[in-house]
Order: sequence, then structure tokens, then C-alpha cells
Amino acid sequence: MNTRHTAISLTIVAALSALPAATQAAPRQDHSYRITIIHTNDHHGRFWKNSDGEYGMAARKNVIDQIRADVRIHGGYSLLLDGGDVNTGVPESDMQDAEPDFKGMNLLGYDAMAVGNHEFDKPPAVLAKQRQWAQFPMLAANIYQHGKRMFAPYKIFDLGGVRVAVMGLTTDDTKKLTNPENTQGIEFRNPAREAARLLPTLRKQADVIIAATHMGHYTDGNHGVNAPGDVEMARQVPGLNLIVGGHSQNPVCMLAENRRNDAYVPGSDCAPDRQNGAWIVQAHEWGKYVGRADFEYRNGEFRLLQYRLIPVNLKKSVKGEDGKDRKVSYSGDIPEHSEMLALLQPYQDKGQAVLGEQLGSSDGRLEGDRAIVRKQPTNLGVFIASVMKDKARADFAIMNSGGIRDSLPAGKISYKDILKVQPFGNTLVYIDMSGAEALDYLKAAAKMSPGSGAFAQFAGVTLRIVGGEVQQALIGGQPIDPARRYRLALNNFTAAGGDGYPRLNTHKGYVNTGYTDADLMRGYFASHGSIRVADFAPGDAVTRQ
Repeated sequence: MNTRHTAISLTIVAALSALPAATQAAPRQDHSYRITIIHTNDHHGRFWKNSDGEYGMAARKNVIDQIRADVRIHGGYSLLLDGGDVNTGVPESDMQDAEPDFKGMNLLGYDAMAVGNHEFDKPPAVLAKQRQWAQFPMLAANIYQHGKRMFAPYKIFDLGGVRVAVMGLTTDDTKKLTNPENTQGIEFRNPAREAARLLPTLRKQADVIIAATHMGHYTDGNHGVNAPGDVEMARQVPGLNLIVGGHSQNPVCMLAENRRNDAYVPGSDCAPDRQNGAWIVQAHEWGKYVGRADFEYRNGEFRLLQYRLIPVNLKKSVKGEDGKDRKVSYSGDIPEHSEMLALLQPYQDKGQAVLGEQLGSSDGRLEGDRAIVRKQPTNLGVFIASVMKDKARADFAIMNSGGIRDSLPAGKISYKDILKVQPFGNTLVYIDMSGAEALDYLKAAAKMSPGSGAFAQFAGVTLRIVGGEVQQALIGGQPIDPARRYRLALNNFTAAGGDGYPRLNTHKGYVNTGYTDADLMRGYFASHGSIRVADFAPGDAVTRQ
């Protein structure tokens, strides 16, 4: 075989495949093309089913394979897209840098994904490794590094002659939601402005324009403390046909115009949002659903024929004849795909071997539910802050609620339980500062909005907060002396300016201990053995009016 001729042939093939999509034939007039967009978002490490047998990539593969087969039988074409946040949420995945998740996505056959803010949870070397694992493009038009786009902004797919552009966009909240140390030199520009800049280029190359976004769906554009999301962008940027979203982690099923069904029941009808001519879809989180949007493209019109959210073994509790509750599937059991199970089982086994270690116990539940811990002081918030305070020999401690991702159950506590609560691997830092600086920092923490990840949990302080302003502040039960030195304990994420906190990692009194958050709790159990929940009741130490 002539290797020189082979090399030349491969070069020609590569050159031809790199030609812009605009050189391809345009769609035929008066011909109907069936195009199905399959979508997921906010996977967050759920490569394996949960203890009730819900979701998991093995069952998801059978759902997706069935959709693709149905589309092919009817002469259509399909794309599988994801709205980002593959990372962070389940210890078995977190400890393995989401390798099972990205490799599982390869087997599922994803065509592209938006880059999520949680893709920056770990150091840049981990993200680089994940980009190598992914056999599909990670898209983000608005993320820049040293003035140049860090990811491909879009990809164009030829679906039987219809040219479909998929553009990636990431929330510009990312800088404050992730550890600033992981995003040094990286800029997250306004997604809507970047989309508007790209649209004229995409219109020349494509017949259909899809935005795969990690920005969030906020009903009627009411985004609150969050950066503007999909609804706001669709209103600002005409010309998008479809937005496949993520980040807000809700099923986008509308009751009426600008009224979302926040009580959506799995398996029931789901009508996606539509804003300024763009359909907006989102499939909740964790692979709980696979979204299926069936479109017809004909003579320049992209028309939605049918939309479904397919639950992946989601279950509800029903009472049996014996009066006991049991779990039954909303829409029938979906079997697990054997090839996917074979791929993922070694990762699951490896994780379980490490994470099953029993560390101690608790005489009650320590509350870390997102809807509660981000709005009020909880015993888990006080516990974590207290552990930080004691380890650093600090006078007071602050814990951002966004770093608390689950509750600690009553009874036996495993290492897995701890990593579910604190999966980020943040480190304990402390800062020696004046009383005046300590008061200023407490005032800044008090302004963090209830409901946001920035909402502060405290240890060692008494605060009276009225309208976001501190009316009384004590440390160790005593008034703050402006001239005295105090030690504040917190994590390196917050100290680096994460969640919008004042930056402290350049303060001359800053010390990074190197102890990770999960290791701090592990050390607590090693020395104490158990938790008395009453010891960490928040009481009225911090009140808000």
C-alpha cells in the first residue's frame, strides 16, 4: 500500500470535510424535512441510577436509541444536544473528574453540548482532560480566554440538506458561581450580545439556528438575582428558532403565555415556552427526562409538530392493598442498556469502595435542602461554619449556602454523605483582620440575597439585620472592637470573590490551610464520633427583618 497516496487522500478528505456548510446544497423547495431535537441538561454526575432505580445513563440510552430508531423509520433526522453542567453532584462522579459521565455521553452519541458554569468547578487541567474525553464539541460563543474564544462558538450540521447551526452560550454569572481561581484570565461576556453578533454569520450558513444554552429559564423574564436567561435573550435577539436550555434545572412546561407549570407531573403533556418566535425547552435535571421536539422544516419555516418530556424511570409513591407505600413508575419501566452498564460498572464499583466508609452518626437530620439553606440559617450551615471556625482557631466563620449541596441524614454518616454535602473540594482559609474590617465584611455578607447561593451561614457571631443592613453585630457575644484583631474562617471560593463576596485572598492576613471542606467534616467525626443536632441549632443568633 502506498502510504504517501493514502496520506494525500486523507488530507483531501479532511479538507473537503472542513468546507463551510454554506457550500452545501440548499433545502429543496416544497419538500418537508422531519427534524427531531433530543435534549438533556444539568446532568450533575448522575451517570448511575439512584436507590429507587430512577434515571441513570443506562436507561437513558435505551430511550434515546428508541427515539432515533423511530425518527429514522419515518425518514427524519435527529440531533442530541445537552444544556451543560455535566460536573458536580454525585461523589462517585466527582472523585473521578466526571470521566464516567463524559465517556457515557460518547456512547449515548451526543452531537454537541453547551458549556455550563460547573464545568469550571475544578482546576483548568481537569477541564482540559474532559475536553479530550468528549468526542463531541463543547460550545460557548461568549467565553473568552486572553481575548480569544476558549471554545468553538458553534457547529453546523447537515440534516439531509437542511443546515442546522447550533450555537453555545453560557451564563455570565459563571465568574461569581465558580471558584475565581479556576477562571483567571477567562471572560464570560454577555450571551445575548454575543448571539446577536454571530447571528448574521449563521444566517448565511444555516437554515435553522439553535442556541444550546446554560443560562436558565425564568418565567416571563423575571430572573431575580440571576443573570438574564433564555427568555430575555429570545426577546432581545430575533432570529433564533429554538433554545435548548439548562442551568435553572426545571422542566419548561407552560400553562399559558408567560405562565410556567411549576407543578408539572412526569408523563403529562408539556408545552414548551415560545418567545419572539423561538421555542424554549429544558428537561429539568440529572437525566430525569429526555426531551423530544419533533419539527417540520419546509420552505424556510421551522414548525413544531410535537413535544414530549419522556421520564426516565421516575417513580411515585402509591399505597398498596396492605396500606404500605410503594414506588411505581409514572410511565412504565425502561430497561438498562447492557453496553452502557458494562462501561459504567467499573466506575461505580470504584466509587462505592471508597465512599462506603462509615465515619460517625447524627442524632437527627442536618438541613441542607437548597430551598431552605439558601433562605434561612440552618443547623447544617451552623455545623459547617463551626467546624471551619474550630479548625482555623478563628473568632467567627462564614459559609456560603451555595457550597452546601445536600442534607446530612439522621443515623450513620458515610464519606459519601459528606461528599454529597460538599462536593467542590474547596479549602479552608483564614484571614487575620482588624475589627473594622471584620464589621465591614459582616455587613457585606448580610447583604447577600436570601434565595441565592451567596446567602451566608454563620458561626461565632450575633447579627440583627434589617432590610439587608446590620443593626447589631457581636463576635463571641461581645461588641466588635475596631482596633482589635479578629480571625475569620471561610473557604477559598468565597475568599477569592466567589458569589460576589469582597475579595480577601490578596489580604496580607490571608492563609490557605490546604484542608478541603469534606476532609474537615471527616476530621470532625474522627475526633467526635457523632453529632448532637441540638448543638448546632441556629436559634436567634442571626435574625432578619
